[in-house]
Amino acid sequence: MRVATAKESYAADEALFKTDTQKVWFGVLMAGLLLYPFVGSGYWMFLAVLVMINVISTTGLNILTGYTGQVSLGHAAFMAVGAYAVAFFDTRFNTPVLLNLVIAGALSAAIGILVGLPSLRIKGLYLAIATLAASVILHFVFLNWTPVTGGLRGLNVPTATIAGIELATPERLYWLVMPITVVMVLAAKNLFRTRVGRAFIAIRDRDISAEIIGISLFQYKLTSFAISSFYAGVAGGLWAYMFRVVTPESFPGLASIFFLAAVIVGGAGTIIGGLFGAIFMTLVPELLKLVAALVTPFYPDAPIYLAPVRNIVFGLLIVGFLIFEPMGLAEVWRRMRRFFALWPFRT
Repeated sequence: MRVATAKESYAADEALFKTDTQKVWFGVLMAGLLLYPFVGSGYWMFLAVLVMINVISTTGLNILTGYTGQVSLGHAAFMAVGAYAVAFFDTRFNTPVLLNLVIAGALSAAIGILVGLPSLRIKGLYLAIATLAASVILHFVFLNWTPVTGGLRGLNVPTATIAGIELATPERLYWLVMPITVVMVLAAKNLFRTRVGRAFIAIRDRDISAEIIGISLFQYKLTSFAISSFYAGVAGGLWAYMFRVVTPESFPGLASIFFLAAVIVGGAGTIIGGLFGAIFMTLVPELLKLVAALVTPFYPDAPIYLAPVRNIVFGLLIVGFLIFEPMGLAEVWRRMRRFFALWPFRT
């Protein structure tokens, strides 16, 4: 235990930020997020917005899988529900952007509750297959419910507009996505200071024991599915405003593997792990593109192999972290913090 961190009250021990150092670093992070648009270029702004959308979605899956122990392979389908909801309501009814995002989250949460019903009878690998089957059914609906989803052609999404300002570029969309990301991550962090969050953890650690002490598995498992799907729906809605077209192929099954890998690589069951995982997994393809560009002068066919190599790298990363660092990047971060807490006096 670090010195001078003992708390004198339960409230202090459960505070969102337990030390002054954490408050300072959070302030630095907020200052960095506010100043970033003034130094970032168009491409880097695009990446920043994409990373934050993935952070929201990964945080949602982390609540379900990392904190509640319910494995889902249908997370991308919930994002698709949110994206289609935003496209439909904005196109048909011209409703406000923020209202569309709330509707996207609510519809995804409702679908998530339905998909989560089998979790009351099955778990583990069987539940993962059930969620995968649900994503296949949803894909069939997206493809064939043409009056609402546009079928194979999909739906075009109007430019997000708030107070008469069109958020047509990543630089402007950043100011919509960034505050929503911060609020949703802090809300997830705060969730696990409440009875609901602790019930999720109890179910993950030992569901039978949790039920014996009075935790309703029916209520809290479905609540976890609803919250996780709400996060995915909002992320999908923001994704729709970013790319402005939604088709049945926008959220393939591989995207669900991507988010599950982000949870594993970042560290399941930790909020900061979801952040690290989403950032890492989003930037890995960009790093591979950079490597391919450097190799191309010597090996012109390098870009052709970029896509399959990316899938191989994702697979190796998942296997590597499961074997050598099962607690993910969050554990690496904790070790670094412990090291520098006493540096240079540590012996």
